[in-house]
Amino acid sequence: MADHLLLLATTTGYQTRMFREAALKLGLDVTLASDRCKHLEDPWGDNAIPVRFEDPAGSLETIQTASAERGPFTAIAAVGDRTTFLAALAGQAFGIEFHPPYAVDAANNKHFARQYFQTAGLPQPEGRLWETGSDAAKAAKGTRFPCVLKPLGLSGSRGVIRANNSEEFVWAFQQISAILAEPELARRSDSRNQFIRVEDYISGEEFALEGIVTKGEFAPIALFDKPDALIGPYFEETIYVTPSRHAAGVQQDVVDTIRRGVAALGLRHGPIHAEARHNHEGTWILEIAPRPIGGYCARAMQFANGWTLEELILRHACREALPDLRLATPATGMMMIPIPKAGIYRGVAGVEEARGVPGITDVLLSAVDGQRVKVYPEASGYLGFLFAAGAEPLFVEQSLREAHAKLRFDIATVLA
Repeated sequence: MADHLLLLATTTGYQTRMFREAALKLGLDVTLASDRCKHLEDPWGDNAIPVRFEDPAGSLETIQTASAERGPFTAIAAVGDRTTFLAALAGQAFGIEFHPPYAVDAANNKHFARQYFQTAGLPQPEGRLWETGSDAAKAAKGTRFPCVLKPLGLSGSRGVIRANNSEEFVWAFQQISAILAEPELARRSDSRNQFIRVEDYISGEEFALEGIVTKGEFAPIALFDKPDALIGPYFEETIYVTPSRHAAGVQQDVVDTIRRGVAALGLRHGPIHAEARHNHEGTWILEIAPRPIGGYCARAMQFANGWTLEELILRHACREALPDLRLATPATGMMMIPIPKAGIYRGVAGVEEARGVPGITDVLLSAVDGQRVKVYPEASGYLGFLFAAGAEPLFVEQSLREAHAKLRFDIATVLA
């Protein structure tokens, strides 16, 4: 393949490496654009274009200059939420198929997305928008409980809190405001971090759907059940298993509703990762993100033809027609290992025992010794990941739970 791929990423982490390795396997010429230090000469030795995702206009000019110097880009891929708007601008500027900027902007804003869904006639919870500096007690008045408070731009359920009464509402509002004021987020100057959306709590079973859009046509890749009850007060994700064990009609309704949501947002070309809930009233979209599932999780989707999810996305970005994709095993899944308590991570025992559980295909630990870890709602990551495969979804779920039970984490308490 002779395409020149522009790969936008925020880190040098696992997902970026996997995309780069897939690109090299396909024979692509790869140029990375990342928010590294632009004052050092190629600090990572990867000849990356230095960009700032919080300055999309200026960064687009930098990318255009690089394109003129290095040869034109003919394909685009984006890793992570923060990269997608700049990727959309670059796609528009170079005439490369990708999601359009307005659609990415809407999808990445929990309030704007709700407005698009409502216009399309999709079921929506009632909601209001509050500035972080608002009087929390005043904001609680007139709120219908239970409700969910959520920051507009954070991902992975970070800062999403359920409140069942006014006292819990005030605490949650203050907690989210504190998260958004943390230096890591404050220095991004992201206007979304100045607001909190409050909306009715949606009950029901939760799903994740991985899919891809080709010139506006949505195709599902894998529908995952989330068998752990996500009822709050926090919504830390743990187990994903596919195929779904729910009735065929429920599964179809989830897929069809997300397809309508993709069209409502105007997403046109590239991967999507969606979250939804289903109850007696139907399917309710929680979010549709214009990027693939994050981090190590893509390892749960190995295809029968030998492709990885990263390879599928890059082939699609290079305009290759995709075959009828099937996963390599009848059932597969992963567990994002939750953080049992806040403190300093010192290690884990029982890894080999976990690897020996029937059905377990891999155990990956991402936390490092000495790392300070936080619990939800402040947390933005996991201790690691478990992967399993087998003949039946229930077997996969049980394998993941058994393996997790064998892990014993050492986390030292931090004294105030």
